[in-house]
Amino acid sequence: MYPLGKHFEIDYSKAKGDKKAIIQGEKYRITLISERIVRLEYSPNGQFLDKPTQLIKKRNIGLPDYSVRQDAHVVEISTKYFVLTYLKGKPFLGTTVEPMKYLKITLNSKDKDRRKDWYVGHPEAKNMMGNMVSIDVNIPENLQRGLYSLDGFASLDDSYSKIIAEDGTLTDPDPKHFDMYVFMYDKDFKQALFDYFKMTGAPPLIPRYALGNWWSRNTIYDDERLHNLLMRFEKEDIPISVLLLDHDWHIRNTDKEKKLKAGYTFNTELIKDPASMIQEFHRRGVKVGLVINPTGGFYPHEQYYPQASKYLGVSNGSKIPFDPLNPKHIDVMFKMFLHPLESLGVDFFWNDSTGDMDVTKLWSINHYLYLDSGRKGEKRPLILGRGVVYAPHRYPVLYGGSSEVSWKSLKELPFMYLNASNIGVSWWSHDVGGNHGGMEDGELFIRYVQLSAFGPIMRFHAARGRYYKREPWLWDAKTLKIVGDYMRLRHRLIPYIYTEAYNYTKSGTPIIQPFYYNYMWVYDDPIYKNQYYYGSQLLVCPILEPKDPVMNRTIHRFYVPDGVWFDLFTGKKFPGNKKYVAFFKEDDYPVFAHEGSIIPFSNKSGYNNIGLPTDLEIHFFPGASNTYSLYEDDGITSLYREGYFLKTNIDYNYMTDNYTVMIRSVDGKNGIVPERRNYKIVFRNTKHPDIVSAFFNNDRLDSHNYVDGNDFVVELNGVPTIGQLTINCKGENIDIDSIRLVNDELDSILMDLKINTYLKEDIAKILFSNEAIDRKRIAIRKLTKNGLSKEYMGLFLKLLDYIGEV
Repeated sequence: MYPLGKHFEIDYSKAKGDKKAIIQGEKYRITLISERIVRLEYSPNGQFLDKPTQLIKKRNIGLPDYSVRQDAHVVEISTKYFVLTYLKGKPFLGTTVEPMKYLKITLNSKDKDRRKDWYVGHPEAKNMMGNMVSIDVNIPENLQRGLYSLDGFASLDDSYSKIIAEDGTLTDPDPKHFDMYVFMYDKDFKQALFDYFKMTGAPPLIPRYALGNWWSRNTIYDDERLHNLLMRFEKEDIPISVLLLDHDWHIRNTDKEKKLKAGYTFNTELIKDPASMIQEFHRRGVKVGLVINPTGGFYPHEQYYPQASKYLGVSNGSKIPFDPLNPKHIDVMFKMFLHPLESLGVDFFWNDSTGDMDVTKLWSINHYLYLDSGRKGEKRPLILGRGVVYAPHRYPVLYGGSSEVSWKSLKELPFMYLNASNIGVSWWSHDVGGNHGGMEDGELFIRYVQLSAFGPIMRFHAARGRYYKREPWLWDAKTLKIVGDYMRLRHRLIPYIYTEAYNYTKSGTPIIQPFYYNYMWVYDDPIYKNQYYYGSQLLVCPILEPKDPVMNRTIHRFYVPDGVWFDLFTGKKFPGNKKYVAFFKEDDYPVFAHEGSIIPFSNKSGYNNIGLPTDLEIHFFPGASNTYSLYEDDGITSLYREGYFLKTNIDYNYMTDNYTVMIRSVDGKNGIVPERRNYKIVFRNTKHPDIVSAFFNNDRLDSHNYVDGNDFVVELNGVPTIGQLTINCKGENIDIDSIRLVNDELDSILMDLKINTYLKEDIAKILFSNEAIDRKRIAIRKLTKNGLSKEYMGLFLKLLDYIGEV
């Protein structure tokens, strides 16, 4: 085979199952991967597979605890999670009348209603799906399956995926070889997903810069427009971390071809000195990515076409078609077209190959592109590309596809987030604001930005056209401010998101966890099913509907889970296990932190700085003790695998009127984070205490203390990062019981309405009286005699309905 390079080779030793966990006959082999996962192989010629595939890299992840009972005809295999019964030597697939005639797997569960049988060909109707290429590409339903199912079991068919040879090239599987993995986990999905990652490869830790704001437009950028773009972002104090150039960066028009989507040579009529342009963006803290479309092939106008044509034996001067399954084509793409671009400073590539090809070819491009991007070990791998069906979590970031600008498209985004989690994918991205068509609307754009600020990847993009308004400054002052605030917030959240990204890599817990993992009933509830946990500390309840035009607020229903939760922005308290109705202005968004939550933010760290902050702001929510382990490394290289990182435990010991915070380095190496830091410690919903003390190790520190609204703030400057910082606050009745009051929200709505002031006072007396709801309705209707319009009367009757729900 053609040698691709060391960085594409794969370790074959890990692909074999543990011999102690294999039950085998002449035509069948059953391998226990874990207590939750079993591999089923059937081969008429008795040939079984011990090589890695597109899906599976490792089959020995630890000897599971299991037992076997068998005789000459039947084998029964039992683990904590399932019992497998098989009639030896028979094909796994039963008959239409008796689907479990030869093989069945029974789920063990304490819940009798969940003790169901799985068999080959099971419809798995309660599988929550999850696999996708992109929203604009359809794939067969059997490829759409995720791992999460309300039944507590799922299967992945690996019979047709290609085999990876030791040198990294692909070979075809035996068409008669049946190869399936069955996950029987009951309610232990988290551990099943962790096992899946052990088999397929752990989710990689993406570069830190990928968590900031990405900017891209399908527009023609030249040197001047790019410079002005960067200057305008700086003027508006809005950070970006990635510039992603769409197709016009390369030559698109030649004597023979027009509007090419394939290209590898900069259009120097637009960008005269690409290396200098990239260097300028780097100097200002912005990474640069380029879109490519390898499926378009290599054209004669490309800078290195002569070398490529000679190497591939093409002598007629025509376009060279690209075959992603041909290792020589892969080699040419990298060495003659992509590596020269990287030498100019390009940080990563966006594979915009479409779904016109089969998923194996799409997988091949992403697979090789991702591995090659980290070939030197000097930078952490990253690509942007459509999903590849086979272990898509290994190739971040996933491109969600082109969507219409509409409320309908916005409503679908949380569903995409959650579905991605069902197959173990966190780094799924969409076009913030929508891509094409529709109608530009400030409120819609705001809600897109707010959702995306608490999403996996925040990537702005839009189709070509003058009237797509993605630049925040093209909107009115109100929209610009709100959008700018949330884009700044996204960058400030990077210490939190990056820590959760590390936890995802290490423990397999997705950044976004569907609410229905813990509360299955919400899956069929259209009101609450889009809620999700954002990392370990936050809950997001997305706003997906436009506001009431009269009230000038969005009426939003959400469910708060067990415990006590606080509005991240206002600090308002929400007792858990309860449904709520609330009214949100455009600058508000329903994100909640549980009692004891610890949220680290960057603060005052410089424009576009997505690196390790010298100023750290940490919010502590009252009600419970907690520990948060902040993870930090250089964010760019893979040196963290060699121990070049720092973990800092943030301990919060909460007692009523007595809070202690300890910030201490616990693992890693010196020199990773800034030697000293300025800390802003924010105790939410707290009055000024009587006693505030701060120590570094045993040395007392001076601090600047003050009240900011309902929060108490302690600021310390120049604190060493290696060692222990201890802060204690004591006082009488310093906790503020900021429980959310519906009357406050109603009063705020009434305050903003354009109604005669005397009439407002009459309305307030009715709304805030102790009368029954029915009597209030009658009294409101009578106010029409005093000049209350039918429009406003309908509004207040609607509000009374909501009061009745609370």
